[in-house]
Amino acid sequence: MPSLDAITAQRGGSPARTLLLAIAVAVCSCARAQGPRLMDQEQYRDRLHAMWLGQVIANWTGRRTEGARINPPFYTDADWGTGNIQWVLQDPWLADDDTDVEYVYLHLMTQHATTRLAPDQIAAGWIAHMDPVYIWVSNKAAWRLMTDRGMAPPATGLSVANEWWLMIDAQLTTEFYGAIAPGMPEHALDLADLPIANVASGHAAHAAQAFVVMYAMASQVDPGLSGRDRALWLVDRARAYVPDTSKAADIIDFVRADFLANPDVNDWEATRDRIWERYQGSAAANGFKYRDWFESSVNFATTIMALLYGEGDYSRTVQIATLSGWDSDNPAATLGGLLGLMLGTQAIRDEFPGTPLSDRFNVQVTRNNLPDYLPDPQADDTLSMMADRMMPLVEEAILDAGGLADADDRLWLLPPLVTPSPPTASPVARLALRSANLGVLLAGGTVVPSVFAPSAPPVNYGYADPTLFSNAYEQDARGLEDLTRRQWYYSSQNHASSPGTPQWFAVTYSQPVEVHTVRLIEGDHFPYPTRTEADGGWFVDLEIDVLQGGSWVPVAFSGAEALDPIVPYQILHLELATPVIASGIRVRGHAGGADGLVTLSELDALSAPIAVVRQTFDLNADDSIDVHDLYDWHAAPIDLNADRQADAADREYLERAVRWRERIDLESGRR
Repeated sequence: MPSLDAITAQRGGSPARTLLLAIAVAVCSCARAQGPRLMDQEQYRDRLHAMWLGQVIANWTGRRTEGARINPPFYTDADWGTGNIQWVLQDPWLADDDTDVEYVYLHLMTQHATTRLAPDQIAAGWIAHMDPVYIWVSNKAAWRLMTDRGMAPPATGLSVANEWWLMIDAQLTTEFYGAIAPGMPEHALDLADLPIANVASGHAAHAAQAFVVMYAMASQVDPGLSGRDRALWLVDRARAYVPDTSKAADIIDFVRADFLANPDVNDWEATRDRIWERYQGSAAANGFKYRDWFESSVNFATTIMALLYGEGDYSRTVQIATLSGWDSDNPAATLGGLLGLMLGTQAIRDEFPGTPLSDRFNVQVTRNNLPDYLPDPQADDTLSMMADRMMPLVEEAILDAGGLADADDRLWLLPPLVTPSPPTASPVARLALRSANLGVLLAGGTVVPSVFAPSAPPVNYGYADPTLFSNAYEQDARGLEDLTRRQWYYSSQNHASSPGTPQWFAVTYSQPVEVHTVRLIEGDHFPYPTRTEADGGWFVDLEIDVLQGGSWVPVAFSGAEALDPIVPYQILHLELATPVIASGIRVRGHAGGADGLVTLSELDALSAPIAVVRQTFDLNADDSIDVHDLYDWHAAPIDLNADRQADAADREYLERAVRWRERIDLESGRR
């Protein structure tokens, strides 16, 4: 296509006068000359197929060493090819939790025709399809909270409800959300937010988010880079979305620095040993806590290690991951899928010359009540069909994020990238920024809780300490290491007030705060089979007051969720009819249950929702992509393709979007 400058020079006119001519020429031009923001749909379908193929090979290869070495002496390269430590190829491929949870999410998104599953859809899907024999730690805890207690995400991943919230589960069950939003990391994080929160929080959630970003950016890697630089590029893209305060950030920084300082790219074992020393052997001395061989942190570290030392080579990367120790099938599967997504199916097949790689997949061995797509007694799906079913979801994500689709030429034009990655990139981060409890504490102020009367709950039925609902713990998205396991909630059981007296709970601040919404997270409800020494835990009615001018003032509000005496750990967002500035919030009402008690995990004032930062082609915000956006770009050039430069590449990118939109509008009769 002739560039705008070339047309301008030929015509002797200004860019503004020749824009329409440029568009007219461009509409008739071939669109196949492309950068990474213009994607061939068939090529991306092949990448999705390769993601599943690369993942199942690596998953079952890594299974050979899973949990076998969690302390020195670890495996080394010398162990590859000995005993059963070798490539595992199956026909059909059998499901495992490294693939089948994402398979269930794919089924649910296809069933409900949406990339954004609701809490009740996830809970119902897990109850219908997860076989508890084949889920572990946090996944099993979340499943039990759904089946036994009626809960749904994100409550199932709260640290106060799920004791395994810092385990590995989220990072092996959500990566593929990045593949659904190629080149759109912020959008991918939005899609993955609830599935991640289903089983994780804190720095374990950050580790999962890092892999979502890597999968989102796998299609954007410059093929001209060396394998080493490709791996570093992916790690650096993910790191940009992890808060500096997070343990996950420390892990990336530590492993990356150790890799760069190592003159021998084959001596990955040295970095692995330092990982053990920093995060396990001397964890306490370094300010960390090692939990178990299936925790998030140590396996996150080995995954970053294997990606870097593998230098973009599929076989070498999976080999290192398999030998790395701890929960080795997870790093192997995650990286196998990532490199498949980056390289495509032929690159995976080239690793196994002369060996046919099966396309068949058997999910029914581990998951229940799912469709059988094949007239085959040994398998019920194929990897290629799984890729096919992802394609409409990918297109939905691209269009939803502001991209464009060309059904005739089978192309997608991805929307512009936000640069640099904003602190509001994920919903969890946006929520934390709204928190008055957290914001005041971080600003050096004071947050003071108070209650209607002292209480004295029995052991294992909550605590009498009101600071447990004002400490901002459940809103804290910094990813700090949890050294004390603060899985505690306040309870008013055995309070010193008359039965039937309305109960109130307040939080006051040393500085004025905006109150748009009151966020109330309950604690447990009683009785249930293993907790019978209490009856209650919930409000049966609720009112809200705000502290203004030294007086408590009642305010009108609405809640999206009804008070439920059955479901514990409810997360209630109570939106004020009119936002106010106040120095405190108070909730009051009558307690339910025979014992008349209320439990609270968090009581917080939230400011107004934070708008999602999204760059679009519509630069002048007139809900149209047209020549006027090009005028605006020429008046004030901005970086649209995330290369940190506002240059001709950005202009050509915007020109393509304008001519594409023009063509769509012409064909649809809008113009």
